Amino acid sequence: MIVGIGVDLVDLARFERAVDRTPRLRERLFAESERMLPLRSLAGRYAAKEALIKALGGSDGVRWLDIIVDKTDDGGPFFTLSGTTAEAVASRGITALHVTMSHDGGAAIAFVVAEKDTNQTETQGGRQ
Repeated sequence: MIVGIGVDLVDLARFERAVDRTPRLRERLFAESERMLPLRSLAGRYAAKEALIKALGGSDGVRWLDIIVDKTDDGGPFFTLSGTTAEAVASRGITALHVTMSHDGGAAIAFVVAEKDTNQTETQGGRQ
């Protein structure tokens, strides 16, 4: 069952100006494995991280550096989560995250769907 969706759009020129003005943004927003990517790729990853926060319904427990946007062998994006962000996702009962990203016309966009497995039996107060 879908429990959250999020979308984010990043203007590439504006993102580049922000990174040029504040070089520490790379360290604050991106894991070490992401930092040396081209700005176009970083903008897409930033959009994906923002879309994830929206799909989760807020940023409580979410840390930017706990979110890595990686690629499958065929180039599709996926999240690798750790720390308090992984805990926040698990505490919300989310069992799957789907992400897609695209770049065009000076913009990067990302869309995230958060799912909960409704086949799992939940126990509340000793009752099923």
